Amino acid sequence: MSPSNPPRVSVQTGLERLLTEERQLLKGRRVGLLCNPVSVDRQLRHAADLLHTDPDWDLVRLFGPEHGVRGAAQDMIAVQEARDERTNLPVVSLYGTDAESLRPTPEQLEGLDVLVCDLQDIGSRYYTYVWTVAHCLEAAGAAGVEVVVCDRPNPLGGVSVEGGTVRSGFESFVGHHPVSNRHGMTLGELIGLVRNARKLDGLTVVELRGWRRELLFDDCDLPWVMPSPNMPTLDTALVYPGLCLIEGTELSEGRGTTRPFELVGAPYIEPHALATALERQSLPGVAFRPAWFLPQFQKWAGVQCGGVQLHVTDRRAFLPYLTGVALIATVRRLYPHDFRWRSRAYEFVTDKPAIDLLAGNDVLRGLIDDGADLAELRASWHAEEDDFCAQRAEHLLYA
Repeated sequence: MSPSNPPRVSVQTGLERLLTEERQLLKGRRVGLLCNPVSVDRQLRHAADLLHTDPDWDLVRLFGPEHGVRGAAQDMIAVQEARDERTNLPVVSLYGTDAESLRPTPEQLEGLDVLVCDLQDIGSRYYTYVWTVAHCLEAAGAAGVEVVVCDRPNPLGGVSVEGGTVRSGFESFVGHHPVSNRHGMTLGELIGLVRNARKLDGLTVVELRGWRRELLFDDCDLPWVMPSPNMPTLDTALVYPGLCLIEGTELSEGRGTTRPFELVGAPYIEPHALATALERQSLPGVAFRPAWFLPQFQKWAGVQCGGVQLHVTDRRAFLPYLTGVALIATVRRLYPHDFRWRSRAYEFVTDKPAIDLLAGNDVLRGLIDDGADLAELRASWHAEEDDFCAQRAEHLLYA
């Protein structure tokens, strides 16, 4: 007889608290809502539906981040939404065809008293939703519109921090502020850090109730809803702070398969050779299984790839950023004539390689190209990681 699962911790989201005890923040006001499919309560009722039918305020406009209000678009695909089919409300897309489309204009904010932001971050600096909220905070402040952020748990917990930050000149939509790759903050905490650093006004964070920093998402009694099309499970989120680095290469990060970011490979890779080389590095909390896969879209679509699948064996010990760096460096060493860094435009940036934007500097790429060992690679981000931890400590909302 197997032991029963431990009870999950009761956690109340910012959205649920806004709609009950914090209703005065919206009462009698004209409201905009930045949302996507994760903007639901524990009964899976969407925020747009709940706010739209409530007579205490007037929901007049929806705003959609990357992937759109209903979350159908793939990554880096422009979203053109004019009106929400369910509520019939006008929709402003904050992910269009150029960098200017990433922030709301004064005209798009016109007529609003308050902009409610209810998005699920997944604990990694590359995930663009926090930067959409930051852009909204800047634009709303200039337009005299208040911003209310409904907080949600960091799925990876709020303890571990890993990776360097973003150096001057390397800012982009995968990092607009010096934040570690795995930041260990909720969206509410992180946007508070950005607000204070940039001396912005007009922000209220509706905090979580019951969440503790050591809790991973499946420790909480909340439903997992895919925050984006290639973030299907908590397993995906666990590896993402390191495996998103694969987007800076011409390796497949498993998009177009059922295990994005857990599968990595290319047609020229011999799976057993790569798995063996990675296992020899004794990376904590992870095992590598030789794997073949056939992406259905994006990189290497329709071409069989050899590579590995990551299996996280110890969530607390696992170091996703170190693992992602080790994987790239190992492929670069084993296949020097085949490996390629991505040179195409990335998140509207054309003058810097994608890997430099993801790493936040050009140091990591240079070290990997020079054949640096894993200890030297890891040492390259320690000082920035320590600096961020010190800065972060002042902005934590939860014990």
